[in-house]
Amino acid sequence: MGIFDKFKSNRAAQDKAKKASDAAEKKINERTGGKYENHVDTGQRHVEDQLGMSRDQDRGRDRPDQP
Repeated sequence: MGIFDKFKSNRAAQDKAKKASDAAEKKINERTGGKYENHVDTGQRHVEDQLGMSRDQDRGRDRPDQP
């Protein structure tokens, strides 16, 4: 069992990671004036999906997949 397997089963750690991820996204968008907002969101979504943190389902969002 690897470190990410433990992370995927720990809901408290996932919630903490989501908050940190959202804070980082907000800070990046502030610093770039939102210029790369779509790229940042796509990257954040990709990382969260890889870690098993399905953010759209947890937050009640229905976003279409980006091309």
